[in-house]
Amino acid sequence: MHDELFEKLDIVARYRAGPDVEARERFLRQASAEGHSRSTLKRIAWALLFVAEAVQSHGGSISSTQLMSLLCRRIRLRNGRRPSEYTARLFRRFGEHWLRSIGALLPDNDQPPRFARELGAFTEYMRVERGLSPVTIATREERMHLFFASLPSRVRSLGDVTISQIDAYLEGEAQRGWRRSSLHALGSSLRCFFRYAAQQGWCVASLALGIDLPRRYALGDVPRVPSIDEVNQLLEATATGNDPVTIRDHAVLSLLIHYGLRRGEVERLALEDIDWVAETLHVMRPKLRRPQCYPLSPPVGEAILRYLRDARPRCEHRAVFLTIKALFRPLSGSSISAMVRKRLRKQGVKLDRIGAHCLRHSCAGQLLQAGFTLKQIADHLGHRSMNSTRIYTKIDVRGLRQVAELDLGALL
Repeated sequence: MHDELFEKLDIVARYRAGPDVEARERFLRQASAEGHSRSTLKRIAWALLFVAEAVQSHGGSISSTQLMSLLCRRIRLRNGRRPSEYTARLFRRFGEHWLRSIGALLPDNDQPPRFARELGAFTEYMRVERGLSPVTIATREERMHLFFASLPSRVRSLGDVTISQIDAYLEGEAQRGWRRSSLHALGSSLRCFFRYAAQQGWCVASLALGIDLPRRYALGDVPRVPSIDEVNQLLEATATGNDPVTIRDHAVLSLLIHYGLRRGEVERLALEDIDWVAETLHVMRPKLRRPQCYPLSPPVGEAILRYLRDARPRCEHRAVFLTIKALFRPLSGSSISAMVRKRLRKQGVKLDRIGAHCLRHSCAGQLLQAGFTLKQIADHLGHRSMNSTRIYTKIDVRGLRQVAELDLGALL
């Protein structure tokens, strides 16, 4: 059934590789016989895959409350919002129906998730004391919820958790196909939580120290970025548009390309952050936990001014970038990445990962080729550690070529 709904082979393979594929396909055939449209069947297939993976992570059964809680966390992780009413109805109607048909729907007992109090305190610690971004917090919450759900029922407190249970969970995720970098991030989240739990006296300190992380090789991943010509073409393609969406996208792209901002920093940019008299731009750096001031370059200033004058809706929101159609709301970070991805693919750019962050990498690469030092690039990008900037030395092709051409004969 999936090969009838989706044309791309990799998408069909992903749906068929999920849990309970035969039961999901039977449900889709029944929904098709009931007269649902092709687009609705695609949404049902997406919902069923999500539900099947949730059931697998919860030991073979799940309640409606647990399912909706997991859905809310996943949607919030992507765009910072709760799922729409349509998505919620889709899951309640088809997701619960499918769970009931396979006997995997548990009755709701209105009990909070396991270790909800401890995880809530950890979330507040990450937000207030660590100053982490909402996406990082939501990601760690998601990972901890899944880990807690995998623990045996006999584990009634964090003090009962053993290092062998953590190792078994990491090994299970590795067998499911997680990459080394993803396993390292998962283990880091577990280590961070249990380190905090030990400080609160909920478990022994040796638990966090005993979590072994997969080794990551220094500078192992080279960021693949759009070329200078592709970036310039991206700006030129939006510079001449007269419709509100194109005008807004051009202003957003100008900020991403010229300043190398993160998508969340563009999302949080407010009207008062632009000082038109002093010609400065104030960007709140969440990782540095302080604002950073930039001179407002003429091309970026003109792009923003044109957007504010000709395209931005007149409303009470203070965010610079808003949706064009009502109900007006700030443009989300996921929407910014989706816009960049769509426009780069339209140009024929082919990269492993395409989104707003690849323009940040491109900005760093251009600064390096222009002769800026790593310290200057780190300050421009708002990095807390020079280790985050060292990765760009591997894309300095001109510098690497000069090193390769050195005559080392005299030293031998």
